Amino acid sequence: MLAAAMTVLVLAPAGVLFARVWSDVSAERDRTKREQQGVQYLAALAPLVSSLTEAQSSALAGVTDPPASLTAAINGVAAVDQRLGTVLGTRDRWTGLRQKIELLPKQTGDALTVFQAHVEVTDLTLALYQTVQDNSDLFKDPDNDLSHLQEALTHDLPGTVVQVSRMGDLSQLVAKASAQQQAQLAPQFGASVLEVNNFVEALTDNLQAAVDDTASLTLSGNLVSGLDSFRRGVESLTRGANAGGTPQAATMATAQSQLQVSLSNLSGITTREMTGLLDKRLDTLTFRSAEAITAAAVAVVLVLAALLLRVPTRRRPGATEARRPAEAPRDMTAEQASAEAAPNRRERSSALR
Repeated sequence: MLAAAMTVLVLAPAGVLFARVWSDVSAERDRTKREQQGVQYLAALAPLVSSLTEAQSSALAGVTDPPASLTAAINGVAAVDQRLGTVLGTRDRWTGLRQKIELLPKQTGDALTVFQAHVEVTDLTLALYQTVQDNSDLFKDPDNDLSHLQEALTHDLPGTVVQVSRMGDLSQLVAKASAQQQAQLAPQFGASVLEVNNFVEALTDNLQAAVDDTASLTLSGNLVSGLDSFRRGVESLTRGANAGGTPQAATMATAQSQLQVSLSNLSGITTREMTGLLDKRLDTLTFRSAEAITAAAVAVVLVLAALLLRVPTRRRPGATEARRPAEAPRDMTAEQASAEAAPNRRERSSALR
């Protein structure tokens, strides 16, 4: 009874501790896997937002056919949504966005109407970024480097690209617009310039904060070069937009091309770094799971061993008797002694006669 009580007293706390550790590790592993899925989806969205801004500029220039890059980007997002859309809750939003994108080449009206149609689509694309961020739990990541990287990838980078494109296209619209249209477009152009500056500043701050507190050995060097190239593209496009003056079409075209390359590069760097950090965390969690299982198994083995050592061994029958010394003969009673002595006396009496 005492042994059973001791077993319960030892195994019960150990079992509770193991269950708690296992539950915490499992929950963290599940969250990390969701974040990995979110990063995979975001990697597919980057080419889409870039292609949409290119399509917007082409449409305002009178080109009705969408760029080839847009078709490839749509197929890329469709493939990842087919795989992860249910898990991340993006299926309905992506379906609606895709329908809007496919209607863009059929958009009719003046340049401002075409522009507003593209603005609606890019806003929906940014909303899809937000959905992925929320449903993948990326915004809840506890690590400082990943927290800042995910904010840059889901908000700052796509927002910068969209606003830079709008700034460039609005500068062209303002330059060609009538006085009445300029009164309507000028505030939008000024707002886009302000938004570009805000997004670039936020992007720089988040990437710098990630570099300042990370265990990655490659994050700093990779981001510095990518961010410098991206900022140069933004600055070139801002100069080409020439707020308050005539837009420089050649400068803007070159800057937009440079910006697309820089976006792809910087987005790829950020995605790879986040993937590497999440993979490393998952490896650590796997090790902790194995460690917890090993500790629990050792505890059970030690308790069983202690119980086995306390069980008494049975003695073989007859072993005690075999080792018991021979007993001395019992003393005879007086009657037995007299009975044995009587024949002897008779024999001696006959011999005398």
